Amino acid sequence: MESQNDQMLQSTSDSNQTNTDASTETTTSSKAKRKPIKPRSAVWDHFTKFVSDEGELKGKCNYCKKEFCCDPKRNGTTALRNHLNSCKKHPHSIETRQAQLSLQKNASDNDVNDLGTLTTWKYDDNAIRKALVHMIIIDELPYRFVEGEGFRSFMRAICPRFRIPSRWTISRDCYDLLIEERSKLKSFSKKNCQRVSLTTDTWTSLQRINYMCITAHFIDNDWKLHKRIINFCPISSHKGEAVGRAIETCLLEWGLDKVFTVTVDNASSNDVAICYLKKKLANWGVSVANSTYLHMRCMAHIINLIVQDGLKDVNDSVMKVRDAVRYIRSSPARLKRFKEYESQDPMFKIDMGENGIPDYYDWTQVRKMADMLAHFYELTLRISGSRYVTSNLFFSEISDLAFILNQWINSNDFDMKSMGERMKVKFDKYWGDVDKMNKIIYFAVVLDPRDKFEFMEYSFSQMYGKEKGVELFNKVKSCLFDLFNEYKKMYQPDVEQFNDNSSQQLSGSCSTTGSINPKPKFFLKHHYKKQKLEESGGFDSKIELEVYLSEAIQEEKEDFDVMKWWKINSKRFPILGKMARNILAIPVSTVASESAFSTGGRVLDSFRSSLTPKIVEGLICVQDWIRPLNIQVNVEEDLEELEKLEEGMLYTLSYLC
Repeated sequence: MESQNDQMLQSTSDSNQTNTDASTETTTSSKAKRKPIKPRSAVWDHFTKFVSDEGELKGKCNYCKKEFCCDPKRNGTTALRNHLNSCKKHPHSIETRQAQLSLQKNASDNDVNDLGTLTTWKYDDNAIRKALVHMIIIDELPYRFVEGEGFRSFMRAICPRFRIPSRWTISRDCYDLLIEERSKLKSFSKKNCQRVSLTTDTWTSLQRINYMCITAHFIDNDWKLHKRIINFCPISSHKGEAVGRAIETCLLEWGLDKVFTVTVDNASSNDVAICYLKKKLANWGVSVANSTYLHMRCMAHIINLIVQDGLKDVNDSVMKVRDAVRYIRSSPARLKRFKEYESQDPMFKIDMGENGIPDYYDWTQVRKMADMLAHFYELTLRISGSRYVTSNLFFSEISDLAFILNQWINSNDFDMKSMGERMKVKFDKYWGDVDKMNKIIYFAVVLDPRDKFEFMEYSFSQMYGKEKGVELFNKVKSCLFDLFNEYKKMYQPDVEQFNDNSSQQLSGSCSTTGSINPKPKFFLKHHYKKQKLEESGGFDSKIELEVYLSEAIQEEKEDFDVMKWWKINSKRFPILGKMARNILAIPVSTVASESAFSTGGRVLDSFRSSLTPKIVEGLICVQDWIRPLNIQVNVEEDLEELEKLEEGMLYTLSYLC
C-alpha cells in the first residue's frame, strides 16, 4: 500500500515538473521572439547609438561626430537635443534657428541722434572668434588676455555658449588672419594698383633689433588713395645697401615691380639705397624716365632741420623755460604748487638756481618764438597726412615758407631777423637749387586743376628772381611734357585699342544687319595717318595735355576734392589721368612709416619683449590692414582734458561728502 502511494506521488511530481519545464520553455521562447523597441525620440534621426569601450551607452552625431552619454536611466536625450540645435555641420541648422533682431551702430558714428541700423543676428561661434582676434590685434592686447579671469567672467555673462580659446590658439588665429588678409591685399593691388610709391624708415626696438618699415601708397581704379604697410621686418644694419636689398626682397615677395617714387629721410645711407634700387628697376625694365624721379626727400625732416638751425642761438631763454617746465611736470604736487604761486615752492629756486629761473623777458621771448614757429607746426601737420593727397601741397608750402623767411630777414626785429637768416641758409641747402630737387613736386601742382601753371611762374620769380624764375619755369614745363610723352608711349596703344573697340561697337550698331560686303580697309591711308601721328609726336595725345592746361582753373573751395575731379575727368584725359594717379599718390613725408614705430613701441613693450620678429610683423601689418580708414589713432594724452576730468571728480566727491 505504501509502495503504491509512493508511486502515485512520484508520478504526480514528475507531471508537475514536466508542466513547469514546458511553461519555462514557452516563456523563454516568447521572449526570444519579441522585437526590440524602436527609439521614439526624433534626435535619433541625427545620432547613432553605440556602446563605448567602458560599457557606456552613447550617441554620436552624424554630422560633426561628437559623442554624448545617453543612458535612459541616467542621462536621457537632453544633451543630444541641445547639441542638435547648435551643431554647425547640421545641414538645416541655419534654416531652423530663428534670427534675432539687433540694433547696430557704426563704430565711426559720432552723431548721438543716429539710432543705428536694425539688422538680424544669429549666434556664430566662428564670427565671435574672429571678432576676438580683431580686438586683440587692433587694441594691441597680449595673447594672454583671453586667459584672464576678468575677460572669462565677462564672456560667461554675455555669451556663455562661446568656448574661449587659449592664447596659443589665438596666436595661431592671428597668423591665419595675416595669411588671409595678405592674400586679399595682393589680389586687390594686382587688379587696382597702376604704380606704387613707397615710404620707408628704420627703427631700433626695445629688443635691440633693427626694424625697417615699408609702406606702399597707390590710387586704385576708383580713385581712392590707399596706404598699406607691406613689410615690418628686422634688418641687419642701417647701411644703404642693406636697406636697398630689404626693399628689393619686399617688392619681389609682393610682386610690386612698378615703383614710381621712394620717400626717405635725409640720411646719407638712403642715397646709397636709392642708387641700388635704380639699378634694379632698370634691370627689371619697369622704370619711368630712367628713375629720374625715384628719390623723394622727406619734407617733414627738412623742416625739422630748418627749425633746429633757427633755434641754435636762442638757447638761453628756451633752455630756462624748458628746465622750468620739466621741473614742474615731474610730479603732480609741483604742478599744483606752481599754479598757486611759484614763490611757495622753495625747492624750485634751489633746483633751478638764481640764474636758471626764467624771468619776464625769457617768457616774452619764448612766446614770440612760439608765434613764429606756429607756421612750421601747422605746416608739418598738413604734410604728415597719409589718408589724403599731399604731393600737390609741396610746392605751395615751400613757396609760402620762403616768403615768410624773406619777411623775417627784412624785419626790424633783431631776433626775428637773426632766426630768419639761419633758417634761410638751411632752406637754400635743400630747396634753393631747383636742378637738385625732384621736379615731380612741381608736376603735382600742375595736375591740381586749381593751380596748374598759373601760380608757378609767379612763385619762381618771387623765390629765385625774375630772370632765373622764368628759366626754371620753362625747364619744369619741358620736363613735364617729356614725362607726358613717355606715358603716351606706354599707354597710347591701350587708349587706341579702347577707342577702336568703342568705334567698332558704335559702327556695328549702325551697320546693316547681315551685311556681306563690309567697308574695305585702306592700308595706304592707314599707314599715312600712322606716319603723320609719329612725326607730330602724337598730336592727339599732345592736344590732351594742352587742352587741360588751356582750360580755366577751378575755383578754390574748402570742399574741393582733387581725386573726385580726376575720377570724373579721367575719361576726357585718359593718359594724363594715368599720370595723375601716380603723381598724386606720392607722399611727401615718411610719417606713414614712422607712425608704425609708435605702434611697434606699444606692441613691443616691456611685457611683450619676447615676441619674435615674425609675430611683430604680423601684428603690425594686420592691424594696419583691418583698421577702418576713418579711425585715427591718438597715442598722446591731453593733459588739460585729464586735469578737467580730475577737477570734476574732486568736485563731485566733495559734494557727496
